[in-house]
Amino acid sequence: MSRNRLVLPALLAALAILPSCGSSNGVTNPVAPPSGGFSNSSLNGTYVFSVSGTDTNSAPYAMVGSFTANGSGGITGGTLDLNDAAFPSSTPAISPVANSPISSSSSYSVGVDGRGQAKLNTSTPFPSPIVLDFVLQDSSHGLVTQFDTTASGSGSLDLQSSGTTLNGSYAFIFSGAYGNSSVSTVGNFTVPSGGGAVTGLEDLNSEGVPYPGEALSGTVVAGPSSTPATQLVAASTAFAITYDVYPIDASHLKFIEMDSNGTVSGDAYSQTSTTVPTGTLAFTLMGLSSSQVVAAGGFMVTDGSGNITNASTADLNNTGMVPSSFATFSGTYVAAPASSGRSTLNLSSFVAGTNYAAYPSSGGLLLLDIDVGGIMMAGAALPQSSTASLAVSQGYALNLSGINLGSSVEVDDIAEFATAASGTNLTGVTDENSAPGGTPNYALALTGSYNAPNSNGRGTLEATAGNSTNGTLNGGFGITYYTVDGTVFPFIETDSGQVTSGVFLKQSSGSSSSAAARSHFFVMPRLVRPGAARKRN
Repeated sequence: MSRNRLVLPALLAALAILPSCGSSNGVTNPVAPPSGGFSNSSLNGTYVFSVSGTDTNSAPYAMVGSFTANGSGGITGGTLDLNDAAFPSSTPAISPVANSPISSSSSYSVGVDGRGQAKLNTSTPFPSPIVLDFVLQDSSHGLVTQFDTTASGSGSLDLQSSGTTLNGSYAFIFSGAYGNSSVSTVGNFTVPSGGGAVTGLEDLNSEGVPYPGEALSGTVVAGPSSTPATQLVAASTAFAITYDVYPIDASHLKFIEMDSNGTVSGDAYSQTSTTVPTGTLAFTLMGLSSSQVVAAGGFMVTDGSGNITNASTADLNNTGMVPSSFATFSGTYVAAPASSGRSTLNLSSFVAGTNYAAYPSSGGLLLLDIDVGGIMMAGAALPQSSTASLAVSQGYALNLSGINLGSSVEVDDIAEFATAASGTNLTGVTDENSAPGGTPNYALALTGSYNAPNSNGRGTLEATAGNSTNGTLNGGFGITYYTVDGTVFPFIETDSGQVTSGVFLKQSSGSSSSAAARSHFFVMPRLVRPGAARKRN
């Protein structure tokens, strides 16, 4: 994999001044009445946040950090790490920013529907404040986009446990730019108590070129740190990355690359089992090749004896081409070597590849396509415990991330919607950032309907965002969603205008931060092309 960097214009000259986050272009947006029981007190404690996407030059970037919310709208401190593919090629060159302090002059607000914003005052190459737009599931978890003119990306917000000690086995899934290539990687490692030298396995895919079953070595140390000391090295490819690590708790860690080779970031989850779960698993995958952007989702059904049954089904969005119905597939799975924590899936008639590496974890079964076929697919499968429909008179938090095909730009949405007291209608509000450099769209009315999931747990949702004068790039979204447990609903977009994936979550505004249930799960973000920045610049 090439590590050459293309020289870009000076980043600071290209970054625009932040807008006010109101209605776009001076147009007043008709907004549905918000509902819920959230307030500033719903955010109280220290939270780890992450976003990844593209900056105003279409260069890939990643950001991970933490801030402490005081429960009344103030942020008393925190730190963040920032890495951007344009940094090392700007003039003068800029290094990744590690452990930048977040000022106590920072602030946040939370509305009754759980939508809110955090304005982080800090010193980085990005103009200050950095604005995060979020929607809370409860007081311990939320979904996030960056919501200013500097960059657009999606991620998560999680309440952090104090005094976390790293210990045991973890499975990970990372993605981002590395040199001139897009990269996705899955694997595992075992870390001694408190951190230190690790060993494990790693599978990589660099824009369709796989590197399966690499021996992994290195060191994992909890951060954040001004001099990050975590390094993971894949043996035969010499694929070595230095990371900073933000623990959320002992079972969930956030990683961000902190060298000048790339912008890889992602999650590591505890690996308490080394076997593929038995039963129905809801999955979503995102992928790309030289000419395609792909999202796939559906249900994989395993029998506990090494077989993926023909009850498995998949939906596909291939660069806006969406089949009229789902397809069936089948296959086998095998642990190789036994008890390594790594399995391989061999699929027949699957819409997006035939061979996958799979690592069980508390965040789901982490998946990476390892075909020699020119396409890179990655994502996660979550064990299904319920096929329950959406609850009536209930609020849901939503995030989607991907690419708008008409404009060929990154698109990131945060939304909250509430189901009607009867029937299948919904109303809510959505915020969208896209094509950084323009004004984000804030508080657009969301109206639509949903179909209850079928007996397998597959349902659809159609919504219009804004109006003919002022709306989102796609005018809304049409998604196919997959029930996991009645609370978590991963989805892919299945209309022709965009290729996105995401999740919506049943909200619970009554849970305090200390009592709120922690549910860790992975939803694959959009895979970015380093080449987009090269073409634009």
